Amino acid sequence: MSKSSTKASTRVAGDRGRKPPARPRTSAAREVERLRGGSGRRRWTIIAVSAVAVLAVVGLFLVYQGSHGQQTGTATGSGSGFRHTAGQPGAGTAAPAFTLTSSAGRQVSLADFRGKSVLLYFQEGLSCQPCWDQIKDLEQNQAAVHSAGIDAVVSITTDPANLIAQKMADEKLTTPVLSDPTLAVSHAYQANSYGMMGDMRDGHSFLLVGPDGTIRWRADYGGSPDYTMFLPTQKMLTDLARERQP
Repeated sequence: MSKSSTKASTRVAGDRGRKPPARPRTSAAREVERLRGGSGRRRWTIIAVSAVAVLAVVGLFLVYQGSHGQQTGTATGSGSGFRHTAGQPGAGTAAPAFTLTSSAGRQVSLADFRGKSVLLYFQEGLSCQPCWDQIKDLEQNQAAVHSAGIDAVVSITTDPANLIAQKMADEKLTTPVLSDPTLAVSHAYQANSYGMMGDMRDGHSFLLVGPDGTIRWRADYGGSPDYTMFLPTQKMLTDLARERQP
């Protein structure tokens, strides 16, 4: 083989081992690469901001629940098996006076029951069918209610009186149900602090007011974590017997 052939072969072999020179990128290619990089950074920024927003909402919800749930009351026993708390005003304090319109269209005052033991039942209202089932169960157990020393039962909700009257007729109920549309009475009793609707509606609270106008027993069943909107009357009376003050 000639020297020229050997040099040619060596040059070809060397060329095969070297990488081809990089082609110069066009301005369009550089722009596409820049946009891709910027899009990725923006995507991660959006994800991070969204995560922070979600955490903030969750944090606010927990704070809200903590300030409106059972934490505002004193935890009580659970003889009935239904967890509840006793908010304020509680047993041993004077029951706030009130006058409200009933489902029958007349004015009813707490003072009307002076000399009697009256059970006040604050409930969520028209949007809560179990709350009306509770009234029906109370009516079906009137003998047990009276044997427990309760002379009268009065329910209070924030719905308009005319709509309450229609619901009473539909359910064939006779218990007086009073309308508190401004939540003035609900705020006075803090009955709107123990429900699943925040402070917009009452929860599921019972207060026994004695003949002298003093609260003898209180049980708020509607707060977190169970949000109870119905319990059998006998279960409620079990808690009353265990916890009431003389």
